[in-house]
Amino acid sequence: MDTNFSHIFLPKHSIASEEEITQMLLKFKITKENLPLILSEDPVAKQLGAKIGDVIRIQRGEKDIYYRIVID
Repeated sequence: MDTNFSHIFLPKHSIASEEEITQMLLKFKITKENLPLILSEDPVAKQLGAKIGDVIRIQRGEKDIYYRIVID
Protein backbone atom coordinates (compact mmCIF):
# COMPACT_ATOMS: atom_id res chain seq x y z
CA MET A 1 0.00 0.00 0.00
CA ASP A 2 1.40 3.40 -0.96
CA THR A 3 0.78 6.70 0.75
CA ASN A 4 -1.87 9.03 -0.55
CA PHE A 5 -0.09 12.13 0.65
CA SER A 6 0.13 14.83 -1.98
CA HIS A 7 2.90 17.03 -0.60
CA ILE A 8 5.69 17.29 -3.15
CA PHE A 9 8.45 16.96 -0.56
CA LEU A 10 7.14 13.75 1.03
CA PRO A 11 8.96 10.73 -0.42
CA LYS A 12 7.04 7.62 -1.46
CA HIS A 13 6.32 5.33 1.52
CA SER A 14 5.05 1.74 1.43
CA ILE A 15 5.09 -1.37 3.58
CA ALA A 16 7.90 -3.64 2.40
CA SER A 17 7.08 -7.21 1.39
CA GLU A 18 8.57 -10.11 3.36
CA GLU A 19 10.65 -11.06 0.31
CA GLU A 20 12.07 -7.55 0.01
CA ILE A 21 12.84 -7.44 3.74
CA THR A 22 14.65 -10.79 3.61
CA GLN A 23 16.76 -9.71 0.62
CA MET A 24 17.63 -6.37 2.22
CA LEU A 25 18.61 -7.96 5.55
CA LEU A 26 20.84 -10.49 3.77
CA LYS A 27 22.42 -7.81 1.57
CA PHE A 28 23.40 -5.65 4.54
CA LYS A 29 24.01 -8.59 6.92
CA ILE A 30 21.75 -7.16 9.62
CA THR A 31 18.60 -8.09 11.52
CA LYS A 32 15.35 -6.14 11.82
CA GLU A 33 16.53 -4.89 15.21
CA ASN A 34 19.34 -2.98 13.46
CA LEU A 35 16.94 -0.92 11.34
CA PRO A 36 16.13 2.70 12.16
CA LEU A 37 12.81 3.18 13.95
CA ILE A 38 9.49 4.79 13.13
CA LEU A 39 6.70 5.11 15.68
CA SER A 40 3.35 3.45 15.04
CA GLU A 41 1.80 6.86 15.81
CA ASP A 42 3.75 8.55 12.99
CA PRO A 43 1.25 10.05 10.49
CA VAL A 44 2.74 8.05 7.59
CA ALA A 45 2.62 4.77 9.55
CA LYS A 46 -1.01 5.47 10.43
CA GLN A 47 -1.89 6.30 6.81
CA LEU A 48 -0.31 3.03 5.67
CA GLY A 49 -2.04 1.01 8.39
CA ALA A 50 1.38 -0.23 9.53
CA LYS A 51 1.53 -2.52 12.54
CA ILE A 52 4.31 -2.94 15.07
CA GLY A 53 7.06 -5.01 13.45
CA ASP A 54 6.22 -3.95 9.88
CA VAL A 55 9.02 -2.47 7.81
CA ILE A 56 8.29 0.74 5.94
CA ARG A 57 10.11 1.34 2.68
CA ILE A 58 10.92 4.97 1.88
CA GLN A 59 11.97 5.83 -1.66
CA ARG A 60 13.68 9.16 -2.23
CA GLY A 61 14.50 9.63 -5.89
CA GLU A 62 15.18 6.79 -8.28
CA LYS A 63 17.71 4.73 -6.31
CA ASP A 64 17.69 5.99 -2.73
CA ILE A 65 15.70 3.51 -0.63
CA TYR A 66 15.53 3.55 3.15
CA TYR A 67 13.83 1.24 5.63
CA ARG A 68 12.29 1.83 9.06
CA ILE A 69 10.82 -0.71 11.46
CA VAL A 70 7.56 0.23 13.18
CA ILE A 71 7.64 0.33 16.97
CA ASP A 72 5.14 1.27 19.67
